Amino acid sequence: MSGHIVVIHRWRDRHAHYEDYLDHRAHRVTYVTTETALDSVPVRAAAVDVVPATDDPDAVWRAVSGLRARFGAPERVVALNEGDLDTAALVRERLGCAGQTPGTLARFRDKLVMNRTVEGAGIPVPAFADAPDEAAVRAFADRHGWPVVVKPRRGTASRGVVLLESPADLPSLRTLPPEPRLVQEFCADAVFHIDGLWTGDGLGPWRASRYVNTCVDFTRGEALGSVEVDDPDLLASLSGFTDRVARALGPEPWVFHLEAFVGTSPDGRRTVRFLEAGYRVGGAEIPFVWREVHGIDLMHAAADVQLGRRPALPVPDRWRTGGWLLVPSPVPAPCRVTSWALPEAPSPDEGPYASVIPAVGHVVPRVGGYEHVGARFRFRGESSGDVEKAVLRTAAQFRLECVPAGTNRGGGRAVCGLDR
Repeated sequence: MSGHIVVIHRWRDRHAHYEDYLDHRAHRVTYVTTETALDSVPVRAAAVDVVPATDDPDAVWRAVSGLRARFGAPERVVALNEGDLDTAALVRERLGCAGQTPGTLARFRDKLVMNRTVEGAGIPVPAFADAPDEAAVRAFADRHGWPVVVKPRRGTASRGVVLLESPADLPSLRTLPPEPRLVQEFCADAVFHIDGLWTGDGLGPWRASRYVNTCVDFTRGEALGSVEVDDPDLLASLSGFTDRVARALGPEPWVFHLEAFVGTSPDGRRTVRFLEAGYRVGGAEIPFVWREVHGIDLMHAAADVQLGRRPALPVPDRWRTGGWLLVPSPVPAPCRVTSWALPEAPSPDEGPYASVIPAVGHVVPRVGGYEHVGARFRFRGESSGDVEKAVLRTAAQFRLECVPAGTNRGGGRAVCGLDR
């Protein structure tokens, strides 16, 4: 049997098909995971070690150390969730094994380093600066104006992102946990996400999508949708932009999840400005839509990169259009589902082709991210317009009621409407 490979895994659902990426009979493949994600670990795993959280580097290191004692020094460490990239990089550095270390990961995880790298390549970026304290944020706003956005430099899933409208909002920063932060000029342009593969030489398969609502709105209790773009002129603009960003951040192959502001200049020209980039497959329903609608497993390519292989993915002759919708729980997790309802769509194309709705009685855990939410829906169609209609219809008609875990009182109903 070949060498030892450690996988750091946190999804309950089948976001990644590890058994397709690694021969579990030819390698000693061990897993470090959580109790919540235990059921989705492949049955052929050589061993599984459960930790309270996979983004706890000390707990993961203890687990890896125990697995190393049993199966030998790991040749590779694989972590496909963005929240685990830092932990995996630290483990690789301590082990001295091949793969990305904290230094090489910084341009993808530290938003200050990321923005400086992209700006240095001549790509348009909203004004930004380090934000170590209130004084730095005030000084930035004095130069660039209010409102401003303050976010963690290593945040995920819009965690800890705050909008400050005026100097009167500065004291709210004192309520946030201490961590390095970035301040940015507020941009009201539409936000798009662009997902795909950079081969090291050029773009492999990629898709651009427009958010319906924003990720920050989702953290405030509003639904979040996404619809893939089929406008050829817009796609042409985004293609050149994506090529430049991917080339600037990673000359070697990598799977990307980019976000960009798309707007119009005063003279009527389209503008595209960088927001941020992730060295991983996009979250929410993106890996499922890519597999189910486009027949492409982006997770496979991401695993290949971390295993030292050169990724290769097919490019369809003809793309269909996909989309997704996330509905947050109406009361903070942990909460128990008491009821839900969704009227049947008039036709299959007018509703989701797949959904993940918790059963009545299910407790939504307080885990964070986009997997453990109130409900998840996936859509497909022949055009962006058709998919957007189905997303909006589902958002308008779905109803979800929950109560705080451990009680039958004080519940809430999800309000799912989406602004266009």
